[in-house]
Amino acid sequence: MDRSNVINLISAVQTQDDNGVWRETLLSRQVFCNVRSINRNEFFEAGRSGLNPEFVFTMFYGDYEGETMLEFEGKTYSVYRTYLTRTDTLELYAERKGGTNGKS
Repeated sequence: MDRSNVINLISAVQTQDDNGVWRETLLSRQVFCNVRSINRNEFFEAGRSGLNPEFVFTMFYGDYEGETMLEFEGKTYSVYRTYLTRTDTLELYAERKGGTNGKS
């Protein structure tokens, strides 16, 4: 079942500080999308590659700028695959990333 939601697309940008040290800064922006669970076939196929798929986020393809991470309901996900449909929408296939901060 699809649900309409807002997600935060996250991109990492390299910036140089006053001392010449390069630092990674995360930039986030909100987009509207529909969310659905991964289907059984995608779950098993991605699992064979060591991935842990969880959701498919469907959005207008013009809203996507190549981000590799997203935040949904307070949790961070990694985009492992995209698929452009015939109806000007893009599907982002995402897996949950483990971490130590409780949000990942």
